[in-house]
Amino acid sequence: MIPNRTGDLRRLFLGLGSNLGDRPRNLAEGLKSLQKKGFVVLRVAPLYDTEPVGERRQPVFLNTVAEVETAMSSLEVVQAGLLAESAAGRVRGVPGGPRTLDVDLLLDGDVVMDESEIQVPHPRLHLRRFVLVPLADLAPDLIHPVFRRTVAQLLASCPDTATVTRASEDASSSALVVFGTGGIS
Repeated sequence: MIPNRTGDLRRLFLGLGSNLGDRPRNLAEGLKSLQKKGFVVLRVAPLYDTEPVGERRQPVFLNTVAEVETAMSSLEVVQAGLLAESAAGRVRGVPGGPRTLDVDLLLDGDVVMDESEIQVPHPRLHLRRFVLVPLADLAPDLIHPVFRRTVAQLLASCPDTATVTRASEDASSSALVVFGTGGIS
C-alpha cells in the first residue's frame, strides 16, 4: 500500500453490490479482500435488495455501504476495488450488467476529482437510492462536497424510484458468518 501525500489515515465510504452467485458471501469476501489490502472496515450498513438500474432484465442486487479507513490515495482505493472485483470473479461485459461484485468509491472526505480514470465523489451517488439508503444508515448528516447537502437531504430529493428493501435476516446472517462478528451492523 502506498500512502497518500500525508500518510494519514482517513475515512471514506465504499458502495458494494452483487447480483450473481452467493450475493451475501460475495459482499463479505469483497470486504475481506479490501481488509487484506490494508483497509480498516469501521462500519457496514445493513444489506438491501435493490432493483437493477439501467438494464432491468437481470437478477436483483444486494447492496450495502462500508465506512473504511485507509492511507491510500483515491486512485489507489479505486484500483484496490477493481482487484477485489476481479478476485470475486467479476467479468466486465455489458455496462450496467450482472456482476458478482461491484466496489465503488462513493465519498472520500472533501476530495473532488474529475479525471478520466476516477471521479470523486461518485458522479451518480445523488441519483441512486441503492447507494443513498445504506449511506444514510451510516452517515445521514455527511455533507456531499459538491452539492453541499447532507446525505439525508440527497435521499429525500433523489429522483430514483427503484425499490430498495432491507434484505432478509438470512442474507445478513450469511454475510456475518463469512465476514465475522462485528463487521456488518
